[in-house]
Amino acid sequence: MRRRTFIALMGAGAGAWTLPAQAQQTTVPVIGFLRSTAPAGSTDFVVAFRQGLNEAGFAEGQNLAIEYRWAENQHDRLAELAADLVRRQMAVIVANAISAQAAMTATAVTPIVFVAGLDPVRTGLVASLNRSRGNVTGVVFGTIALAAKRLELLHELVPKASAIAVLVDLNLPDPETELSGAKEAGLALGRQVLIVEVSNEREINAAFARMAEASVGALLVGSGAFFLAQRRQLVALAARYGLPANYVTRQYAEAGGLMSYGPSQTDAYRRAGTYAGRILKGTKPADLPIELPTQFELVINLTAAKVLGLQIPPSLLARADEVIE
Repeated sequence: MRRRTFIALMGAGAGAWTLPAQAQQTTVPVIGFLRSTAPAGSTDFVVAFRQGLNEAGFAEGQNLAIEYRWAENQHDRLAELAADLVRRQMAVIVANAISAQAAMTATAVTPIVFVAGLDPVRTGLVASLNRSRGNVTGVVFGTIALAAKRLELLHELVPKASAIAVLVDLNLPDPETELSGAKEAGLALGRQVLIVEVSNEREINAAFARMAEASVGALLVGSGAFFLAQRRQLVALAARYGLPANYVTRQYAEAGGLMSYGPSQTDAYRRAGTYAGRILKGTKPADLPIELPTQFELVINLTAAKVLGLQIPPSLLARADEVIE
């Protein structure tokens, strides 16, 4: 999707997203913003990214331009979109994990800053967390590594659930890491874990029907940009089937989901903005270590709990960073 379309969807004023006539006469660096999802539902990420750029001394429409590209969850389009940004000679390309892989295929020269919820070493984005390689660096918000902890929280909330479903996005570069973490946690808790895999929007309804047939008592929704883009559908289906669910980021709880636990993905995009700004000032990507999350937040939605007829344990409420009522 072109930048003009994104402006309309985001509802931002034209002056906030375009260069003034006088500024257009001067060459300014252009950043490519590449994401596998649609722009709808990504407003917070874009705002946070621009905030990070501001902190680094750059403001879109003043001394910086941004070209936005959206694959609309059609992953086969990513190679074309990434190649287009490279042809247009972006100063930096910022991308979510699966999009970053497409960008890496398209260029070994243009700096790439990824924002990923997976292990960037295991998936080949970088060779080491301590030192990025070549033209690639980034920010990790680590949701996949937290699958076991999230399952423990879900067990604490619904201790009588003998079987817990784990919904996994097969589009992830490394879904097995999340699967193995959830399976090990389920075994440690003495709970059966039902793995339900989906790869597109059409399969989501069938996935929930399968969970109902298996009589699972709770749901752990896996990570990935695809699930986040479909969060309203996932939250609505969990409520329809009466499934207490734990999600990866606060956006799900804000959309009506019961509970979320993990680092802030929005803050990860802010930090990616600061990295992009540092690269524009001359820092090489290889000199910027991979940034890991330092803060984690537990968000509980009491309205969702009431709909499900759940009483949140006081010990869990006391640990919550935010309670939505």
